[in-house]
Amino acid sequence: MDINAVQRVYRRYAPAYDFYFGAMFQPGRREIIARLDCRPGDRILEVGVGTGLSLSLYPRHVQVTGIDLSREMLVRARVRRRCQRLSQVVALRLMDAEHMQFADNSFDKVVAMYVVSVTPHPARMTDEMRRVCKPGGELFIVNHFHHANSLVRGVERLAAPFSRVMGFRPDFSLEHFIDETGLDVAARIPVNALGYWTLLRCRNNKPSTASASSMPALA
Repeated sequence: MDINAVQRVYRRYAPAYDFYFGAMFQPGRREIIARLDCRPGDRILEVGVGTGLSLSLYPRHVQVTGIDLSREMLVRARVRRRCQRLSQVVALRLMDAEHMQFADNSFDKVVAMYVVSVTPHPARMTDEMRRVCKPGGELFIVNHFHHANSLVRGVERLAAPFSRVMGFRPDFSLEHFIDETGLDVAARIPVNALGYWTLLRCRNNKPSTASASSMPALA
């Protein structure tokens, strides 16, 4: 997986993404936002916002910023924001999640839906999520991880060489991901059909030595 491959795949997916991945993944989106426990004024970053399928689920009293690497997906997210008059969505920006253009401690909560097995360097992206989230904030991740069933796991391994074509790694290991990132996981919740996907609720366990920075201007 590399950035160019991801951009090519999601340029191809964009026109039909909502049809193929909308209803199937929506239970996970609803679950993660329900568990955000949003408070008035919370600043929330959604990494890999895609076509914006989750945006209408956020309550009106928060401030949501979405970023994505795919220009074509973001075009659809912006149309959705405008057509549905989603005033809680304050910005939708083209940005690499491994190199975010936000100050430290800019957000109260950071969300990544179905994206950690897409990004070329998941640990680097997770470090950036920590950096832009305030100390004591929370990180929420929902994703498919390597299945516990040996038969399913075998199929995932067979599909792994086609990651560049599919746009994600089907054999992505949850245990390796947690070990590599050092995430402080508070809860693991199975979501979507047959619980095949996993929601992680994590505490942002970085030191609180730096004072929170004000959020930069968002376009």
